[in-house]
Amino acid sequence: MTLSRLGLFSVHGYVEAEPRLGATDTGGQVTYVLELARALAGQGVAVDLYTRQFDNRPEEEAAGEGVRLRRIPCGPLGFVIKEELYPYWPEFVDRCERYMGAHGLSYDLLHSHYWDAGYACRLLAPRLGIPFVHTSHSLGAWKRELMGGDPAEMEKLYHFDERVAEESRVFAAAAGLTVTNPASVEKYREYYGVEAGPNMVVIPPGVNTDRFNATDDGRAVAATEGPYHFALSRIDTNKGLDFLLHAFARVAPEAPTLRLVIGGGSAEPQERERRVREELQDVAATHGLEGRVTFTGYVTDDDLPYYYRRAEAFVLPSKFEPFGMTALEAMACGTPVVATNLGGLARFLVDGRDALLVDPSVTEELAGALRRLVVNPDLAAQLVAAGHETIAGEFTWEAIARKHLAFYERFV
Repeated sequence: MTLSRLGLFSVHGYVEAEPRLGATDTGGQVTYVLELARALAGQGVAVDLYTRQFDNRPEEEAAGEGVRLRRIPCGPLGFVIKEELYPYWPEFVDRCERYMGAHGLSYDLLHSHYWDAGYACRLLAPRLGIPFVHTSHSLGAWKRELMGGDPAEMEKLYHFDERVAEESRVFAAAAGLTVTNPASVEKYREYYGVEAGPNMVVIPPGVNTDRFNATDDGRAVAATEGPYHFALSRIDTNKGLDFLLHAFARVAPEAPTLRLVIGGGSAEPQERERRVREELQDVAATHGLEGRVTFTGYVTDDDLPYYYRRAEAFVLPSKFEPFGMTALEAMACGTPVVATNLGGLARFLVDGRDALLVDPSVTEELAGALRRLVVNPDLAAQLVAAGHETIAGEFTWEAIARKHLAFYERFV
């Protein structure tokens, strides 16, 4: 039997046809799921993407030809951070089942993304009499170890015990598991006792090369005048932006015209994001980097490729990064990359060929990589050429969609 209709689930954050990237809980995973949905629709599959409804967003929304967003309300009417949503997921499951019945919707397979969507599909799939497959995007037990900190305080913030227990139940119930990087395969065994097998496959994220490419039409966008290194992420403590500021302070005296541009964050930042940004600005001031560091705030989808293309280098300094799609986007735009080796991306890229991979918590290691690109333009050019080949050969979304379809066929 051929897959004809798929239910995708990504239930937290601002899942929209044009997502508010940088808003709380709205980053690489949302981009991943939308791109996958559109690429699958391009292969002839009808895709419905289920998420939580809040803030009076519409119940339905087209997200591309063959893709519809379906929003199901649960819990409070407003936005709730993902760590606080657990009590409301039983209501979400019940409402999903009623919604599908009322609208005459049926699916060959469900595919959940992140542990909260896994919770929903673990309960919903048997009610519908169909299997589900699951993609974690990150693992709670692994994240807890890498983030460190005071255990009691981290548990209060992230509810790791609750999350890890539910992840174990999801992994046991899913018909199949996809992981975005080879490192996660071992972590499933180490932390959850889940052994690799035929129903666990590694499928990396892809890059939309229609948007992210090296073609520059000369358009100028804010903060891109003069040479700069560029970083892009949510403004959060686990993104390693403090590491980057410490490293840039080492390089700045040697490159007096070079600036650091830090992009990302919400268009309407909440208290936590504002506090983290203020802390980062304090770090920059401590190093005397006023005037050398720019925080752009929210970067629109239209402007983002230009920030990548004009940069002397893109830097991904995360303390923990399950994959790191922004690095691939930068590579597709013809920009050399310095990226964290703490996470999944390092398993797909070759250090010194595709990118410079470092431990960003070691200041001199990160500073050394930035310095190499400043003083060695030939190295930068080599990274750009190899990165382009890697993206074209392995990371287009069409190729990623075909890999998913081959996996889905095992369970339909």
